[in-house]
Amino acid sequence: MLQAVSNAFRLPDLRRKIIFTLGILVVYRLAAHVPVPNVDRVALRQFFEANQLLGLLDMFSGGAMSNFSVVAMGVYPYITASIVMQLIQPLIPRLEEMAKEGEAGRNKIEQYTHLLTIPLAAFQGFAQGTVLARQGALTNFGLSGEALLPTLATIFTLTAGTVFAIWLGELITERGIGNGVSIIIFGGIVSGIPQEVGQLLLSNMRTLLVFLVITLVTVAAIVVIQEGQRRIPVQYGKRVRGARVYGGQSTHIPLSLNSAGMIPLIFAQSFMIFPGVVASYFKDTSNPWLAWFASGVYGMFDTSGVIYWLFYFLLVIGFTYFYTDVVFKQQDLPDNLRRQGGFIPGIRPGRRTAEYLNGVLGRITLVGAIFLGLIAILPFVARIITGTAAMIITSTGLLIVVGVVLDTMKQLEAQLLMRHYEGFIR
Repeated sequence: MLQAVSNAFRLPDLRRKIIFTLGILVVYRLAAHVPVPNVDRVALRQFFEANQLLGLLDMFSGGAMSNFSVVAMGVYPYITASIVMQLIQPLIPRLEEMAKEGEAGRNKIEQYTHLLTIPLAAFQGFAQGTVLARQGALTNFGLSGEALLPTLATIFTLTAGTVFAIWLGELITERGIGNGVSIIIFGGIVSGIPQEVGQLLLSNMRTLLVFLVITLVTVAAIVVIQEGQRRIPVQYGKRVRGARVYGGQSTHIPLSLNSAGMIPLIFAQSFMIFPGVVASYFKDTSNPWLAWFASGVYGMFDTSGVIYWLFYFLLVIGFTYFYTDVVFKQQDLPDNLRRQGGFIPGIRPGRRTAEYLNGVLGRITLVGAIFLGLIAILPFVARIITGTAAMIITSTGLLIVVGVVLDTMKQLEAQLLMRHYEGFIR
């Protein structure tokens, strides 16, 4: 592997792409430390330590939200817009037609995604500012009186920061190595590792060793599941045109064990945290019945309880099946095979092929769904073993890091093999 890295740096174009990617990450990390005005850093840090959802958003912002910097929202609004566009494609015929129009259609959908990102970023910026203002972490924020202009300026700055972060990610995609948006998130996650390791090292050496073992085992499991596939054989019929025979080759359809990625974790975590956040606003109300009900809901969705993690595990499994089904239907593999003259040996084309593929996908998705569920409750398991919930990298972050590393290595592998060098993967 070291020889492959050396080969990559010997090639001027690859070396230029790697250095460009690292340079863009440095620019983003610098922007992540430029805070917006009127921020109380002490109150902000205390609020983040007590709120798990903000920790998730901080991860997608690359650590910028914990500083409430100009790029505090990072690329999260863009991710939200992408998920929304993907989910509504089956509901809007025109979007579904665009998705089947090849590169031009995908570019048009990407343009709509960028346009949707802007209002989502503005709304999210206002929502986050309002929450922080209520907690005393942000002053002079509101839509009335003298705070109106500073508030509008803050929302505009946060929205522009999101657009800036997306632009940096697209620069990496075009001129660097890897998927730019993923690389931005990756850089933010790994930037916090030295601090977490230092804290664990100072507190308890045994705990650090246990977390290192858990991390290594989890990484190995993620690699196995992420790379795991069920290959469905496909045969293409022969076609005779004049004196020539076309087709007749055999290939396969790779169905991944985990084709939903980290999306189910995001859906489930947001769904689980929302009731507790809403209940926290009503548990101290003057109405005794409402206060009792809100306190019960708040306690049920407390992240330290077993009920929370059990529901979290089940929700991840449910969302994994849901999102996998949505993505699979958009691909429309049975119809594509029929139009290209392909068929699965022993299976009739059309409805029977669709039923067969759905059956296989349902069985292998069970493995991926249970795995994602175990990844989701990893902090709870780690707390039972070590007595602390602090982790070097969160379970969701670990899934992202391993996925980005695998994807980037594959791209470098392809670049090296094109130039007759031995690659990373052997």
